Amino acid sequence: MERTARIVGSPVMKKDAMALVTGKPVYTDDIAPADCLVVKVLRSPHAHALIEEIHKEKAEQVPGIAAVLTWKDVPQKRFTMAGQTYPEPSPYDRLILDQRVRFVGDAVAIVAGETEEAVDLALKRIQVKYQVLEPVLDFRRAKDSPVLVHPEESWKSLCPVGADNRRNLCASGCDSSGDVDEVLSRCDYVVEETYHTKANQQAMMETFRAFTSMDAYGRLVVTASTQVPFHVRRIIAHALDIPKSKVRVIKPRIGGGFGAKQTVVAEVYPAIVTWLTGRPAKIVYSRYESQIASSPRHEMEVRVRLGADREGIIRAIDVYTLSNTGAYGEHGPTTVGLSGHKSIPLYGKAEAFRFAYDVVYTNRMSAGAYRGYGATQGLFAVESAVNELADRMHMDPVRLREINMVKEGDVMPAYYGETAGSCALDRCMAKAKEMMDWDSKFPAKDMGNGKIRGVGVAMSMQGSAISGVDVGSVTIKLNDDGFYSLMIGAADMGTGCDTTLAQIAADCLCCELDNIVVHGVDTDVSPYDSGSYASSTAYLTGGAVVKACDSMIRRLLEKGAEYLNAETDQVDFDGKRVYRLDGTGEISLKDMGNQVMCGNGKALEVTESNTSPVSPPPFMVGMAEVEVDTETGAVKLLNYTAAVDCGTPLNPNLTRIQTEGGLAQGIGMALYEDVTYSPKGQVYENSLMQYKIPTRLDVGNIQVEFESSYEKTGPFGAKSIGEVVINTPSPAIASAVAHAVGVQIRELPITAEKVYRGICQHSHLET
Repeated sequence: MERTARIVGSPVMKKDAMALVTGKPVYTDDIAPADCLVVKVLRSPHAHALIEEIHKEKAEQVPGIAAVLTWKDVPQKRFTMAGQTYPEPSPYDRLILDQRVRFVGDAVAIVAGETEEAVDLALKRIQVKYQVLEPVLDFRRAKDSPVLVHPEESWKSLCPVGADNRRNLCASGCDSSGDVDEVLSRCDYVVEETYHTKANQQAMMETFRAFTSMDAYGRLVVTASTQVPFHVRRIIAHALDIPKSKVRVIKPRIGGGFGAKQTVVAEVYPAIVTWLTGRPAKIVYSRYESQIASSPRHEMEVRVRLGADREGIIRAIDVYTLSNTGAYGEHGPTTVGLSGHKSIPLYGKAEAFRFAYDVVYTNRMSAGAYRGYGATQGLFAVESAVNELADRMHMDPVRLREINMVKEGDVMPAYYGETAGSCALDRCMAKAKEMMDWDSKFPAKDMGNGKIRGVGVAMSMQGSAISGVDVGSVTIKLNDDGFYSLMIGAADMGTGCDTTLAQIAADCLCCELDNIVVHGVDTDVSPYDSGSYASSTAYLTGGAVVKACDSMIRRLLEKGAEYLNAETDQVDFDGKRVYRLDGTGEISLKDMGNQVMCGNGKALEVTESNTSPVSPPPFMVGMAEVEVDTETGAVKLLNYTAAVDCGTPLNPNLTRIQTEGGLAQGIGMALYEDVTYSPKGQVYENSLMQYKIPTRLDVGNIQVEFESSYEKTGPFGAKSIGEVVINTPSPAIASAVAHAVGVQIRELPITAEKVYRGICQHSHLET
């Protein structure tokens, strides 16, 4: 049977679109039972303290209270909340409740009651006596500090990631090729600068939430808004110290995740309540809790040294990243790797590179996964350094990249030695340049009214799943009347993977999209899938769909041949029927679906898994045009153009929306989103009034185009799209501001105050 792309590549509507836009009850809180106990968490007012005494008697006396749990009431078995493949690289450094609290907002007690009012009253009646300890708040001073965030003996690291709790190290390492220092000494131009990115919040519309219950067989059922259902099962079992067979996880629709829900932030609290009381329980984080006790992007400080010869060929790249994992190590060892491994490989002419890093514990809110996963921070630094190199050489930064960028067929030593099998980065640059009308706008234009417009450029790359680790799986079965069920283990979190995976299946099986019924994730019935993170779903789970469809077609041919009294090589399948090649007989798919329900010895159901030894990078170019008010320093983004190589776009509507959404988040990181702390470690930006995320009016005019390449290891030539799109705004906008007013901002966000101070300093130096 010949495979053609009829539905892949088409802008079909998402399968769940009507349910979402008509407000059907599809999200976690919509479907929670009415009799759930309300669960809330008492949180620490101190950045670092020991609980000397905790009295819960008065709280337990509040009418309607079912449980008040302290560290004495829960298992003292350490685990990680990071949703990663076992054995997790993140250290086992958490307890459900601990006697030591490590950041302002850390969990002190869990209260469950019949009503929210009763729970709120009980929370106020818990009496806690703390021994306040000195905190480690500055991540630059955390390594080898005499104050230890995790002095406990039960702390452990399962993987050799350079972790050492006695040094406040969550991870540490170095990767290199060639002699960087020697090559840099021979370079005509060397840029050495340090860049700082803050702990951005994902700020998804649906906050963290889950509900739990016991089923008729004494098993704990967890229904959660999560990107990683199978990892949730393992983590809950570890935390509660119960067999994994006793836990079932169901994922409904997710109202946004962006990586935040790759960490099991909330699920453990109702789970322990239900396990101990037998009652259904529910937790819904407030926006305040989501801002002060969640899993934001890792704060990173990245030092970059770049060396180039007189012609502009970049010969050496040296990157050192200091990452702040906060109070716990979720995703700390893995995010940091992307800051170097997804930035350095963009420059294919480099003779030598070095990438070293330290990930440190501090007494701040613990960090986690956020779209871009460390690449975003590293690319702000490296791309800004490349832009500064171009300015120093008086060279167009587009031209500098054109002569240095990685090309299709290049081996990428800094990208785990992989070869760029599909790469349209050069065409992306040409397309973005054309869309921006770069040559007429570069570097800047004085508008004559105290406002100057400037343009900036940046490139980015990401990956497609974690090579050699991640697993995508699907089950396909033929039902009566000839329709298919597609059961996936990947979590659709608004990305539309339920739809794009069904598109792949429909093309492989030569049927209509409506003939594919998609089943959401339930760990009892769905095939194992690592989850929706690391830009894995389209590439990895999509590959599993192709394999499963091929297996299903073989099954259909075997069964059809049996019904037609023929050999398998005497029949073929066209999507609607199995027929004899000599034209003497056929059986429709509908009849097969009905007949196999009677007297059948072979199920027409297949499960296939997919993993990949490589992780083909998608590539992207972004260009920004800004207008800077020289009197106030205010920056207005006018235009943002982007050209993306994601291989074959599976659904142009969804890839475009993914790109536009990622760019909006990247623009927020560049210009608006800030996280600051009080001297005692409290987050000031504890609501969306303080934490400024951009609206549609704040992101300028966004234009997106695609330059397709064909990735032979991906389904229908596809690579990932989800994360690469967030990475270019920060360095492109920073460079545009520098071209406009000569001020290079190296600490995000790029605020009017920073720009104005820079303008004043610039003017002072000139006079």
